Amino acid sequence: MTSVLDPNASVTLQVGPEQAGQRLDKALALLAGEISRARLQHVIKEGGVRLNGAVVSDGSRKVVEGDELALVMPEAKPAEPIGQDIPLDVVYEDEHLIVIDKPAGLVVHPAGGHEDGTLVNALIAHCGESLSGIGGVRRPGIVHRLDKDTSGLLVVAKNDQAHQKLAKQFADHGRTGPLQRAYLAIVWGVPRLHQGTINAPIERSNRNREKMMVVKEGRGREAITHIELIERYPPLLKGLDETEPLASLIECRLETGRTHQIRVHMSHIGHPLLGDQLYGSGFVTKAVRLPADAQAALAALGRQALHAAILGFAHPATGEEMLFESEPPRDFANLQTALATL
Repeated sequence: MTSVLDPNASVTLQVGPEQAGQRLDKALALLAGEISRARLQHVIKEGGVRLNGAVVSDGSRKVVEGDELALVMPEAKPAEPIGQDIPLDVVYEDEHLIVIDKPAGLVVHPAGGHEDGTLVNALIAHCGESLSGIGGVRRPGIVHRLDKDTSGLLVVAKNDQAHQKLAKQFADHGRTGPLQRAYLAIVWGVPRLHQGTINAPIERSNRNREKMMVVKEGRGREAITHIELIERYPPLLKGLDETEPLASLIECRLETGRTHQIRVHMSHIGHPLLGDQLYGSGFVTKAVRLPADAQAALAALGRQALHAAILGFAHPATGEEMLFESEPPRDFANLQTALATL
């Protein structure tokens, strides 16, 4: 059976009462639910749509009930970033998506200063022809990102349909669906609330454009992080005077997904992540209080102590609820061990 996604195959769609009176591009998006409206607007401009037998290039034209629309999807264009043979830790893969356990140090998407050597370059090479095209380009669909120096789980779409449905789940932040994102963070000190919620809007700093900051209500973008204390370093021992632990392991669950959200929020409440040079610079001298083994482990980490440990979502094609877990990488685990034996 011919699908609207099949390249160069003509698929005929008929305007029904639900689409009557709509713009051509919107009517097509309703009829061809697997393709985004933005993508269809490009197809219309490229001459890939016929209305009652005649090519139409104006997506704003209104349609009426009974109109016949012939849609021909062009071949996906080669990806602009080149494929590169970069090793990947593939947790799960099928024709619709791929789940990666990203190592620290790997940039997700090409950008200024990182034109290649990224996860996208690696995925183009790894997935090859199984990438049927995002927005008409044969490239992976990035629906969420991890900072360069954050390790852990990341899901990427292989086609437009998966990209749209996954993007909707991430935009909803799991409020009405099964989306889960949980991170492990090693922070300085112990938060006063061992379990609670940080609800503080975030915007980009005017002084340092690489940095985000918490702002007053009414400004910035909503940002919500749920935190729970997992472990103290060193642990409090019965029969001994209680002293303030130097650090703690926190689970952070995201209800929103702002840039640097966990790092900004933990710094905001006075407990920045160990190794975070951007948001925890004022705590650098605290490292000298650590024993030699812990200092060496922190220096070997060389990054913020943050790992994306849990990722759950509904499969965009089957609706099946999927849940993945990732153990912290060796550098993170070594720091945990060194801190736990203080």
